[in-house]
Amino acid sequence: MSNCLVWFHNDLRLFDNPALSLASKSDKKVIPVFIWSPGEANDWHLGGAAKWWLNYSLEALSLDLRKIGSELIIKKGETENVISELVEKYEITEIFMNRRFEPKIVERDNKIIKNINVEVTVSNGNLLFNPEDIKTGQGKNYTVFTPFWKNCKLQKEPRAPLKKPTELNTPESWPMSLPIKDLNLLPRIKWDSNIKRTWKPGEKSAKKTLKKFLVNNGSNYGKNRNIPGIKGTSRLSPHLRFGEISPHFIWHESKKYQSKGVEHFVREVGWREFSYHLLNNFPFLTNKPLRPEFENFPWSPNKEYLESWKKGMTGYPIVDAGMRELWNTGWMHNRVRMIVASFLVKHLLLDWKEGADWFWDTLVDADLANNTSGWQWTAGCGADAAPYFRVFNPILQGKRFDSTGDYVRKWVPEIGELPNEKIHTPWEVSEDELRNYGVILGKTYPGPIVDHVEARNIALEAFDKLMAEKRKVP
Repeated sequence: MSNCLVWFHNDLRLFDNPALSLASKSDKKVIPVFIWSPGEANDWHLGGAAKWWLNYSLEALSLDLRKIGSELIIKKGETENVISELVEKYEITEIFMNRRFEPKIVERDNKIIKNINVEVTVSNGNLLFNPEDIKTGQGKNYTVFTPFWKNCKLQKEPRAPLKKPTELNTPESWPMSLPIKDLNLLPRIKWDSNIKRTWKPGEKSAKKTLKKFLVNNGSNYGKNRNIPGIKGTSRLSPHLRFGEISPHFIWHESKKYQSKGVEHFVREVGWREFSYHLLNNFPFLTNKPLRPEFENFPWSPNKEYLESWKKGMTGYPIVDAGMRELWNTGWMHNRVRMIVASFLVKHLLLDWKEGADWFWDTLVDADLANNTSGWQWTAGCGADAAPYFRVFNPILQGKRFDSTGDYVRKWVPEIGELPNEKIHTPWEVSEDELRNYGVILGKTYPGPIVDHVEARNIALEAFDKLMAEKRKVP
C-alpha cells in the first residue's frame, strides 16, 4: 500500500473536507501535512492577529487527527522543496488538496502541480460554486452582486457536506514534524490576552458558534445585524477564513432554520462567494482598483491622521469604538467596518490600501478576497461599489446604529458618562457640562481631527474632478 499526502491550507477541519475525504477512501496510507511558508504569499503573509488564530487552529486540528489515530505533520520552508522531499522520502504516489484562490498562492500551487511527478487531486473545499461556472449570459465575469447571486441560486444546489473520516490508514513511519510552537505564530509581547478571552479557534468551536447563532439569533439577523452593541451576527468569519467550517455545511444547516433573517445570513455567505470570484477573475485587485480611473485619485498621505485612525483617537466616537474593538479583539462589527473605512477614505482622503493593510495585520479573520473587495467597495473603486458620492456620516451612523450608546461606552469609556443623545457628538457639549461628565476635550478624549462637513465637501470635490476627467476620455 502506497502513501499519499493530504496538504492542508486554509481548510483546517475534518468534517466536509473534500481532500481529506478522498484520501480516506483511497487505498493509500494518509500523511496529513501543513507547511508554513509565509514569504510565498508575497506582500500578503499573515498578520499578527491571524497568525495567533492559526496557531490555535493548528493545535485543534492536530488534536482532532489524533482522535482518529492520525497525526498532523508540521513543516516549515519553501513549499515546493518540502513537498518534493516528502514525495521522494516517503514514496508518495498522490497528493490531495483543496483549491486556493489567492493570486500568488495560485501561481505557486500551479507550479508545484506542474513540476511534481505524482498525481495531484484538487478539490473545491472552500466555495459553494466554482468561479468558472458562474458567468453572465455573454460568458463574462460578474461585477455586480445581485445578478451574480441570482445566477448562483439557479445552479445545482451545493453538494451535501461530506462525513468526517472515522479513521485513516497510517504510514509505516511518520515524517519528522515540528512542534507548532516552533512556527513562532504567537506574539513575543503578550498583546493577545483580550483576543484569547474573546475567541476559541477550531472546528468544534466553529460548529458550536453556527448552531448557537441559528438557534438564538438567526431569525432576527435581518433586524439586528447592523447593531454593533448587541451580539446579532454569527461571528463565524475567522472560522470560515481558516476553513474550520465549510460554506456547504453552513448552507445546509441554515436550511433547517428557514426565516427571513436566515435568508439574510445566507446572502452574506453569498457576498463572501462574490469576493472570491472577483479575486479569482481579477487577481490584480489586491493592489489595483477595478475601476482604472481611480489609479489617478489624489490621495493625501498624512501620518498623523493615519495613526489617529489606527489608535481610535479621531474624535468621532463610533469610529474610535470600532478601531479599539479591532485592536482589542482582532475583529470588528461589519457595519462599523464600513463606517471606519469610509472615514479613512472619504474624510481623511487616505489611500484605501492603507486601511486594507491595517485590517490585514489586525483582523483574526483577515481574508484577502473579503478584505480587498470590502475596501474597494467603500472607496468606490471596486465591483458593485458604493457610489463615490456616498460618504458615511459618522455622527448619523452612530446615532442610528448605536442609539443607546452601548457600543461606544464599551470601547470609548472615557466619554461613557455622556447621555445617549450627546455621546456621539461630545464636541457639541459645553466645556462645563463635559467637565461634569469627566470629559475634557483634547485631554481625556480628542476633539474631531477633521470637520465632517468640510471633509465631505473636499472629498466630493476630488471625486467629482476625477469623474469629470474620466468623462473627457473618449
